[in-house]
Amino acid sequence: MHEWALAEGVIKTAIEKAKEHGIKKINEIDLKIGEMQDIEMDIFKFALDELMKEYDMEAKVNIKIQKTRLRCNVCNHEWSFDEFKLSDEEKEFVHFLPESIFSYARCPKCGSQYFEIVEGRGVWIEAIRGNDD
Repeated sequence: MHEWALAEGVIKTAIEKAKEHGIKKINEIDLKIGEMQDIEMDIFKFALDELMKEYDMEAKVNIKIQKTRLRCNVCNHEWSFDEFKLSDEEKEFVHFLPESIFSYARCPKCGSQYFEIVEGRGVWIEAIRGNDD
């Protein structure tokens, strides 16, 4: 159900932003999704399609996945999410609560658990295109 809630948030936000910018018919939405969201893409796309029907929309949705980048607050080393070896259970925790990554991961260079998520978390609408008639 996580994917449905995200899809509904995207649709409602796109409609709101389109109105603010005088767009009456949305033709295309560009989304960026952080890798840490770990979205089941088939479910998310299906949810978008079904919700667009409910809102009487027909728009193309372009989705780009943003890779996760992390930075150690101790040694400033940067690394990617791919470098973690998480169990399936740990991955599920991170999926629902990205901040739980701090319980399972350490800097691969110095071993510190004091790091920040620089990129790769969240869902963003990068652009909305449409017509004003």
